[in-house]
Amino acid sequence: MSGSLNSSSLARLLGEWNFGAAPAYRELADVVRLLVLDGRVPLDVALPSERALAATLGISRTTVTAAYSLLREQGFLSSGQGSRGRTCIPQASPRGTGNGGANLSGAPGLAVPDGILDLAYASLPASGEVVHRAFASALTELPALLPGFGYDALGVNPLREAIASHYAAAGVPTTAEQILVTSGAQHALNVVLRTLAGRADKVLVEHPSYPNAIDAIRAAGCRLVPVAMPAAHAPAPSAAPSGGRPGWDLAAIETALTQQRPAMAYVVPDFHNPTGRLMSDAQRRRLVRAAAAAGTVLVVDETLRELNLDGAASTPVAAFSPAVVSIGSLSKSHWAGLRTGWIRADESLIQRFAAARTTMDLGGPVVEQLAAAHLVNALSEPLPARLATLRDNRDTLLELIAGHLPDWQSERPDGGLSVWCRLPAPISTALAVVAPDYGIRLAAGPRFGTGGAFEHFLRVPFTLPPEQLETAVLALRAAQDKLATSPQLRRNVPAPPDAAIA
Repeated sequence: MSGSLNSSSLARLLGEWNFGAAPAYRELADVVRLLVLDGRVPLDVALPSERALAATLGISRTTVTAAYSLLREQGFLSSGQGSRGRTCIPQASPRGTGNGGANLSGAPGLAVPDGILDLAYASLPASGEVVHRAFASALTELPALLPGFGYDALGVNPLREAIASHYAAAGVPTTAEQILVTSGAQHALNVVLRTLAGRADKVLVEHPSYPNAIDAIRAAGCRLVPVAMPAAHAPAPSAAPSGGRPGWDLAAIETALTQQRPAMAYVVPDFHNPTGRLMSDAQRRRLVRAAAAAGTVLVVDETLRELNLDGAASTPVAAFSPAVVSIGSLSKSHWAGLRTGWIRADESLIQRFAAARTTMDLGGPVVEQLAAAHLVNALSEPLPARLATLRDNRDTLLELIAGHLPDWQSERPDGGLSVWCRLPAPISTALAVVAPDYGIRLAAGPRFGTGGAFEHFLRVPFTLPPEQLETAVLALRAAQDKLATSPQLRRNVPAPPDAAIA
């Protein structure tokens, strides 16, 4: 992608960048670097001129010049004519640090150096023995497939049948013809977007939502229609399922569907990322009806469905309508390295997805699919032990946050891999900037939304063992204490306790 960013747009993304914890030019460079690393400022985009940015921010041109110079030294800004360098990513050194002291540990997608705890990703290591055994079995089955070409846009039949049987067992009658195997859930979403949503089409999303989904929708040229999730501490009447726990604001979703008429809606009803909420069956039924009335294709991401920490019952959304498109994956339940996902939909849609898929790739790796078939057929085998560990980790993290960060408000997740925390001040990006200095890597809250929202929020995964979670929370406290010494930060007045999530 190429283009330019004007000074007003960059200033909006920067937000409260000058915290006084370091020289102004360094703080400006640090926040711009984070914006590039987490995707809020795209690559190969020309930054505003030094003069224009200085005028917009109300600072000296010398400060901007020094910040741009530091970004060039660190490899995040190309050398260009005058001051219009373009954003870029440097080559990471083995230790994860670039020139001029740039710490790449804050960059999603880059290797984490030794000594840095990764809280940017919510992923687990492989369920080792189970995955190993599946691959061993796959290798014995491979010779039977070697006479073929090895290309299959739909996926190998044993895996498609296994996935179909899994849906049928969950109460959603499904045939192999209704399954398309993909290289993970992200690949599945890209296939769906290419098929169902053209450039400038509207796509409804929850707000907050999964960052990579937001990125994919934007990359497809679609227009986001964000609908706010109700605040954890003050659920709207239409948003609270039985038991009074916060859910989804169905009234707001219905209004958006009726007024905006999006081509597609992307939702995560099963342990929503990042809040960990579980949508009730009543809400699912209402959502399906609203999407159908608006002529919107409902796309449901079920990647986290198996990580049901409290054993709550729910019905797959596809059980309420044959028009629902479901996306699944083994990345969260078993291992992201498998790169195996799928789409479940009406057979005619699957054929359209397959045609769109061939413009992107010609099929997935066969051995991985054969192994995945074994894992899906015995899906529950590694889960009891994994869920028990995750429950302990979740409880440990919540206790640590309550003990060491008492001014944070943490929402207890029903499932998934992370806790969504409300911070005492809009410091999420600032925390992500300084976090590597304290041995942790974070994904700033605005990565989960649009328009710079969620500076008051941070997602904290509980995928690390308890002793590392304690180290991470102590590091978060130290980073927050560092920011709290800034006069500029002290002037930030926290939002009132009953403020809704933007």
